[in-house]
Amino acid sequence: MTAHPASGWGQREVDAAQRLIRLALSEDLDAAGDLTTNLLVPPERLGSAVFVARSTGVVAGLPIIPLVLEAVAAGTGHVEMVTKDGTAVVKGTPLARIHGSFRTILTAERTALNFLQRLSGVATQTRRFVDQLAGLPCVLLDTRKTTPGWRVLEKYAVRCGGGSNHRMGLYDGILIKDNHLASLADQPHPIALAIERARNNIGSALPIEVEVETLSQLEEALLARPDVILLDNMNLETLRQAVARRNVVAPEVRLEASGGVRLDTIRAIAETGVDRISVGALTHSAVALDIALDHE
Repeated sequence: MTAHPASGWGQREVDAAQRLIRLALSEDLDAAGDLTTNLLVPPERLGSAVFVARSTGVVAGLPIIPLVLEAVAAGTGHVEMVTKDGTAVVKGTPLARIHGSFRTILTAERTALNFLQRLSGVATQTRRFVDQLAGLPCVLLDTRKTTPGWRVLEKYAVRCGGGSNHRMGLYDGILIKDNHLASLADQPHPIALAIERARNNIGSALPIEVEVETLSQLEEALLARPDVILLDNMNLETLRQAVARRNVVAPEVRLEASGGVRLDTIRAIAETGVDRISVGALTHSAVALDIALDHE
């Protein structure tokens, strides 16, 4: 196994996980509970089980296991962590063990696995993109293209995979996009005006980013000097020209490439000299990592 540093599981992640766990268990148990387990397993029966990777990938979401157990039946299970979030594992690697009430283990199994598989899938997808940037200074970012309600945890999984987070939501950063600029279309210099309005109201409290689609828009944005300019769906040659122009006019402004970035194209995009690349596929196209719970 190869360890990789991951950001911590803070109170924000705990709160988000507990909200989702309550919803997940209400879907699974409703008012009747786990009918099969309650019929077949005596309440005094104790047991243990181990979460095992069934394929190669990166683990994320392990701290959710004790939260699921606690939500199912408080005080009836104990978790022994074998590895940690952000670790690259191969098929057959044990991840965590559960000891305690066999009823609790069986009832919690699918809910815990659903979280682990989804979040580990995001971390694994992210690591694949990060590996393509090896040796380059370019930063990999996620987007807001997340599963509704899962954003905090999916962005945590991105960090576990070695990526970085873009803004968490609409509330913690300014990103002026084409549809925002459309509301200023009757103005002579809409990009500069939008940046000026943002700076006058926000100052330096939050980063200001603006999206451009052409080199002429880039020129206007560079003169207004936002913190970041997002280069949307530009080909490699246009990206190189954008970087060269930035280096002359406003070298302090960071450039971010976005739009249709794939595993087989991200390195060439990074090699144009852009500072950041944002990839929606880290979250919206991640495939769940195959993880199982084997009873011992």
